[in-house]
Amino acid sequence: MSNPPEGGSHVPEGSHVAPLLAVDDVQAGYGDFKALFNITLHVDAGEIVTLLGANGAGKTTTLRVISGLVHPTKGTVRFDGQIISTRPPHEIVELGISHVPEGRQLFPHMSVEENLALGAYIPRARQRGIKETMEEQFAFFPRLKERRKQLAGTLSGGEQQMVAIARGLMTQPKLLMLDEPSLGLGPKIVEEVFAKVQEIGRRGLTVLIVEQNVVDALSISNRGYVIENGAVDLGVGTSAKELLRNERLRSAYLGL
Repeated sequence: MSNPPEGGSHVPEGSHVAPLLAVDDVQAGYGDFKALFNITLHVDAGEIVTLLGANGAGKTTTLRVISGLVHPTKGTVRFDGQIISTRPPHEIVELGISHVPEGRQLFPHMSVEENLALGAYIPRARQRGIKETMEEQFAFFPRLKERRKQLAGTLSGGEQQMVAIARGLMTQPKLLMLDEPSLGLGPKIVEEVFAKVQEIGRRGLTVLIVEQNVVDALSISNRGYVIENGAVDLGVGTSAKELLRNERLRSAYLGL
């Protein structure tokens, strides 16, 4: 893996430029179970930011709140200057947020092409042209072009993850959110996936990653947050390099 980007498009302290995404004092849960307690974080345009934490810490719920699948009971989520906390998921996708869920969630009995086409169902994606956008993804993921007619369920785990990411990119998003992109993949494939995510960032797309693979995720990120028990424990304004050097994080997640 390459070294973490140096700062990216992170807005300096005191700047009047608003972040692309701002989660402010958010509480949320499922019925009587509260999963998030006063989560506050931001992502600037052009950044790659990683959310770290143990299973059950609240990372996935944070993404679900941003994408409208869970509505907060307190606090606000702003995206590109608009409050989106109470908007339904389809409107949030239309605004420019694409959520690639944990476990990929492809349609296994549909081809690679058909899975990608499902990502272009919103007007902002159709305006550009589904075929043109799909060919763009095939150029970025050449292995998928070779398998464009193949059923998604017959692909390897790494290939399925690339289909999931490509499907997310079919919406022409401003923010791409990835939930555990390395889950269940071997080390070599993990490296390929993160290299693709880093290239997506280099092309100017903002990326928010939930990941337990600490070193690989932070190695491509500008900044990171550690979430524990539904709250941000480490990471306010912290660069990825600083988090990698943090003794508490190294002890808890790397066994060092």
